[in-house]
Amino acid sequence: MKKKISLFCSKLRLGILAGLLLALSASAVNDWAKGEAVRKDRPRPTLKINDQPLQREAYPVVSFAPVVQEVSPSVVQVYTTTRTRPSNGRPQDPMQQLFGFPGWNQFAPPQDATPKKGLGSGVIVSPEGYVITNHHVVEGADEVKVVLNPNEETYIAEIIGTDPKSDLAVLKIDADGLVPIELGDSNQLMVGDLVMAIGNPFGVGQTVTMGMVSAKGRAEMGLDYEDFIQTDAAINPGNSGGALVDAKGRLVGINTAILSRSGGNMGIGFAIPMNLARHVMESLVEHGQVVRGYLGVSIQDVTQEMQDYLELPAKQGALVADVFKDSPAASAGLKPGDVVTQFDGKPVGNHRELKLIIGQSQPGENYGMEILRQGEKTTLQVELATLGSDPRQPLNVSSVSDRDAWMQDLDLEELTPLMRRQFDVPNSISGVLVTQVRPGSAAWETGLRAGVVINEINRKPVEQMEDLRASSAMGQSILLRIWYNGQYAYRVLSLEDRG
Repeated sequence: MKKKISLFCSKLRLGILAGLLLALSASAVNDWAKGEAVRKDRPRPTLKINDQPLQREAYPVVSFAPVVQEVSPSVVQVYTTTRTRPSNGRPQDPMQQLFGFPGWNQFAPPQDATPKKGLGSGVIVSPEGYVITNHHVVEGADEVKVVLNPNEETYIAEIIGTDPKSDLAVLKIDADGLVPIELGDSNQLMVGDLVMAIGNPFGVGQTVTMGMVSAKGRAEMGLDYEDFIQTDAAINPGNSGGALVDAKGRLVGINTAILSRSGGNMGIGFAIPMNLARHVMESLVEHGQVVRGYLGVSIQDVTQEMQDYLELPAKQGALVADVFKDSPAASAGLKPGDVVTQFDGKPVGNHRELKLIIGQSQPGENYGMEILRQGEKTTLQVELATLGSDPRQPLNVSSVSDRDAWMQDLDLEELTPLMRRQFDVPNSISGVLVTQVRPGSAAWETGLRAGVVINEINRKPVEQMEDLRASSAMGQSILLRIWYNGQYAYRVLSLEDRG
């Protein structure tokens, strides 16, 4: 059976959710109107932060009940209502679908709009009423209600803002006597630390499960900004937006997704680390959107094969494949082939880490950036811009995978105006065009197809066919800089199995 990534928000039919809502007390239902008059002023959240390291001595623990009792009032249930537009009924008529009569059933009464119900979880993070949850929990909702624990008081929530790039959202309720959770430093988490997941699975009510941190830095979940904590604490549909807390009850993550063959818990759950969630929350409260830094590069990871060519001491850092024109990176002097190893004093292990650091840095501020350029360590200063709507800006990470690398057994052509039009290559791109790949060759097996432009070979520019011949390989592999599908990337091409 095929694996799949599941989000925990459960979209329920009206009849199913009605049964859940009947379980709420009558006083809770009457209190739904409490939050209707939300304040328009948005005070900054007063956060309770405890970033002290966890004591990891092996003392026996008999019960986590005191921790759960302290934390549980901070975790809430989130219910959403999404209203659909009414339909005139004609597209659903089988006779019209079969025969296409334009006037058939034109006087049929419109169908009633059926509201869609959804459920999830959230975490109170400040006494002002700010609640963190997932973007996918409240996406498209016309109404959001927050149910407190344990008294089941219910409030209409204001959506302060959402961030699809990290799957986070911030709500606000007007309520007194809220119990905000204490925030921890997710960077200090270690694999093996005990954690508890608290949320509202399947709408049954607040539920606590325990496990440990299975891994850190997980990605490839389809989001732009990913740094997931993996845990084996049982997480199910409805836990979305709930709390992942450490043994001291500090919030270290927001539960978000699971890897599952069945759609239910299989021991592999993912949570957004609190440090990332805190940055997104504060930006949403202050600006109504997430303000992120923008460097203006296309970057990729360093492979083992690239170390010799790039003269790197280790397989780490973010390799710059392209520097966008008039970008902060261009102004700072960054060049293709540079490897960013530190930014603002923070080590950069791969392209994902650099993207996260840039995204959480302030536009308009100057930052130091340590790079390796042809084996020499250099420091540059860069003033970041604001990530905006420029269509080139989302290309901070090269999406050209290793399967699309440059390979052999190719037909090559000069970049004539006709070839540019045929393969949609902009005039600003220079090099030699690949027009055909021999099926069954190493090039074919790795996914290369017509349309790739060779821009450099072994760090030397390629403008025409003669440049390519002059830089032909003399060893078992070559380093190529290619352009494909609007992006630059570096690839190492092995020549050992040439046929």
